Amino acid sequence: MHVTFRQLRLILALSETGSVSAAARVMHVTQPTASMQLKEVTGAVGLPLYEVVARKVYMTEVGLELARTARTIAAEWDGFEQMVDSRKGLVRGTLRVAVVSTAKYFVPRLLGSFCKRYPEIDISFEVLNRDGVVSRLRNNLDDIYVMSTPPADIDLVDETLMANPLVMIASTRSPLAKRPQLVLPDLAGERFILREKGSGTRMAIDHFFKAVKFRPNLRLELGSNEAIKESVAGGLGISVISSHALHGQAREHGVCVLNVEGFPIESNWHVVHPKGKKLSPIASVFKSHLLAGA
Repeated sequence: MHVTFRQLRLILALSETGSVSAAARVMHVTQPTASMQLKEVTGAVGLPLYEVVARKVYMTEVGLELARTARTIAAEWDGFEQMVDSRKGLVRGTLRVAVVSTAKYFVPRLLGSFCKRYPEIDISFEVLNRDGVVSRLRNNLDDIYVMSTPPADIDLVDETLMANPLVMIASTRSPLAKRPQLVLPDLAGERFILREKGSGTRMAIDHFFKAVKFRPNLRLELGSNEAIKESVAGGLGISVISSHALHGQAREHGVCVLNVEGFPIESNWHVVHPKGKKLSPIASVFKSHLLAGA
């Protein structure tokens, strides 16, 4: 079977973009050239690698496996190039980082300080909900992942980055804001606005409430911390969110942290990657930077 490295990168681009024309742009070739190269790879493999339905490309099982192989080879080659550059005294390449949405409140700051030290590095930065980050983790799409609740069914290198306390918040206009001390039974009649099921924050909240046998009166489930803060500020209910979503403040934009017994809920941020993954020189340096700067 004869397939060139450039053709493998084209297959990878096709898998990631879902379009022949987009893959051609990524590889800086014309669409007819890309189509011809894809036909050659398909012929070399001897099985269909993709199909086009309503102008959208869908990879076959064999195509997906080839794309995974291409990703592994490309990552190894990128790591080799970075190693050679480091021997020459150069630090450049691409760093791929994926984080859950709440981590956007602090990871960009750490990325910024890293880029000041290594200005030649290109950054691919994905901010997604937990399901999205876990999906990228399963498919080994990035170098480093930051989340609060790593999946238990993936063999990971998992290091604690920093504390992620979860706090109870209410509108600053709520009578609860004037109470110096509260216990959970005081909140039995309140309506709760919580993150969507499957998010790391929601998983920690549900685990805590189950442990203390408290059932919140749920009004809304939202996928955004900003939407939750606005809803709480508007008087729609109370919530539990990461203190990082408040930038570490006790009051912010019409909401305040309540002093509730048992809160904050203890949680942590984690830096993870697949256990068998060989980190590139850049990724290794960035991981150390994260752990040292948090």
